[in-house]
Amino acid sequence: MNPLGRRLPVATVVVLAAGLTGAVLAPPDRIQGEYQRLMYLHVPTAWTAYLCFVITFVASGLWLWRRKERFDRFAAASAEVGVLFTGLTIALGSWWGKPVWGVWWTWDPRLITTALMFFVYLGYLALRRATLDPVARARRAAVLGVVAFVQVPIVHLSVVWWRALHQPPTVLKPGDPSIDHRMLLVLLVNVLGFTLLAIALLRARTRLSSLEEDLATAQATADSRLAGLAVAAPRLEGPANDV
Repeated sequence: MNPLGRRLPVATVVVLAAGLTGAVLAPPDRIQGEYQRLMYLHVPTAWTAYLCFVITFVASGLWLWRRKERFDRFAAASAEVGVLFTGLTIALGSWWGKPVWGVWWTWDPRLITTALMFFVYLGYLALRRATLDPVARARRAAVLGVVAFVQVPIVHLSVVWWRALHQPPTVLKPGDPSIDHRMLLVLLVNVLGFTLLAIALLRARTRLSSLEEDLATAQATADSRLAGLAVAAPRLEGPANDV
């Protein structure tokens, strides 16, 4: 294992522990009170999902350009991790929304576009499962991986383009962020922690995918050899029977 592989899990645990501790110790929001602490989980999972889909977009484009197997593997792994974090984002958002809005779900533009993004990338994964030929699978998935990325800016800008229950961007906006500096620090630490977690999951999933492909290749080679022996056996027995 290389140095990054040894240090990344440790760094991930340390940063996440610091971030979650900060989430408990940070001051409560004046309006939402203690429920606002879910922000320290909800926002980082959303950011991490965005990041994973950016990686899927870039890796898909690189596959279309270079036709290298590793790019397809990287795109698939990042899409899987992105779907995981999108699901967490929706679940945490519903948990946060119930005490604040009074409902688990509402037809808010941010919620609708996020759910649509979730199902589009689930479709991406389903397409990969349904296509058996590796080259055709990589080609179709790469095209969808590029096209599907349009969902990411739509989700992020939905609160700007349409009236929504979600508040407009607080940190990523022109000028100073409209958030207490202590809350912002804790939020950024959690964003870093979840980013490291996503990288660790992405590395693990990519490595597992490579091992699965090596195993499938070895199995196919073994099956081919067995089939060859099965065909050759009657030919060897033929002359002996004649004698």
